[in-house]
Amino acid sequence: MSTTKPVMTDISADDALQRLLTGNERFVRGEVKMRLHRETLLALAQGQRPYAAIVGCSDSRVPPELIFDVGLGEVFVMRVAGNVFTPGIVGSMQYAGVHLLTPLVVVLGHEGCGAVRAALKTRDHGEKQRSKVQFLVDNILPGLPDFDHRLSERERIHQAVESNVRWTVRQIMDGAPRLAERPLKVVGAIFEIKTARVRLLDEITT
Repeated sequence: MSTTKPVMTDISADDALQRLLTGNERFVRGEVKMRLHRETLLALAQGQRPYAAIVGCSDSRVPPELIFDVGLGEVFVMRVAGNVFTPGIVGSMQYAGVHLLTPLVVVLGHEGCGAVRAALKTRDHGEKQRSKVQFLVDNILPGLPDFDHRLSERERIHQAVESNVRWTVRQIMDGAPRLAERPLKVVGAIFEIKTARVRLLDEITT
């Protein structure tokens, strides 16, 4: 049975990451244990202290709370198509780092991301999107890799999704001094929808 109390004490970024990965292992096995308890809600009414901030994609198949089997009050989630570093994400992350003192940031992309596919079509074939979608695409374009011409489309998408996560990680690192009151660990990760596993890419401490 999971704890009924929210996480209100300091834990290290390494411990926070391990909690997330352990929760993902439960999710993979189909043994999720997090349940909602009234005591948790009552305690959280006094405030929040999440141990991780997650920048994820809006894709309906990639809900961080379920993927990591976490409860209310444990993670501060920011979701936008393509897990891009928009002004709204910047402001939300600064709130997590400065006011909530969250030690860990996870940039969570996923295999087959539609926003990354759209960015590739724009770059490689000149395809244009509707104006607000194009805004997201334009934020992805700088992080797209150059490809070996022999790669299949599947391999290109795979590489582009990873590169997009690393691009967001890099932007967070560049702004880290303004985003937190103490050192941040920033981790890039990919959710593999077919296996339900989260695969780590990068771990960087500012």
